[in-house]
Amino acid sequence: MPIFPLPPARLALADGQTLAYHRSPGDQPGVVFLGGFTSDMTGIKATTLEHWCRRRGQAFVRFDYSGHGASSGRFADGTIGQWAQEALAVLDELTEGPQLLVGSSMGAWLMLLAALAQPQRIAGLLGLACAADFTEYLLWEQLDEPQREQLQRERLIRLPCPYGEPYLITLKLIEEAKAHQLLNRPEIRIDGPVRLIHGMADADVPWRTSLQVMEKLTSPDVRLILVKDGEHTLSRDQDLRLLTRTLGEMLEGQG
Repeated sequence: MPIFPLPPARLALADGQTLAYHRSPGDQPGVVFLGGFTSDMTGIKATTLEHWCRRRGQAFVRFDYSGHGASSGRFADGTIGQWAQEALAVLDELTEGPQLLVGSSMGAWLMLLAALAQPQRIAGLLGLACAADFTEYLLWEQLDEPQREQLQRERLIRLPCPYGEPYLITLKLIEEAKAHQLLNRPEIRIDGPVRLIHGMADADVPWRTSLQVMEKLTSPDVRLILVKDGEHTLSRDQDLRLLTRTLGEMLEGQG
């Protein structure tokens, strides 16, 4: 008989949104995966981590932000602050005890914001192709003057996406994100273990972004792992092995 995937469970939020999620029971620290901009929890990194955590007996949660995947809401209504609050809601409502956050691209920015908001819940952070502050240097600063004028006039612009449908970029997304920028701060006050993995062949987010984050973090326990031929998604077999090996080392260090 064919095996059909289970439908996701749903977390109701105070603002009326519902977040789709999958949760596996297991030991602490639990692992929570935070996906990237326009991605969803069915991607290869999220599902690889779920299977790896299940085999290990480690608690695990993957979920979709509002406007993403199977969750409610419109993507164009989302902001960095809203998605960060949703990550905190998942942390509060769906996990217990210390958690190790794994964030991919935008998810790595959100994991940093979550750790700043609730440091007592964070056992460690593992960022992949960290896209902290990307709304500024990858969106706003890359627009030419006619595009900026269109965005300010229409409050929405469509930009080509190498992975599928065009990106819907709103003026609200870019303006609201300014309150959550990290790279313009003198320091990022996170003191636990942090691992950052970035491909040097990343055509979307410069690997030096992860270097900047490492330099800003107050924690002495930070390592940046550069993959010379690694691209943005870090989804090749060898990238996934590096991901699970690094996560395993971090979890072993919790003992």
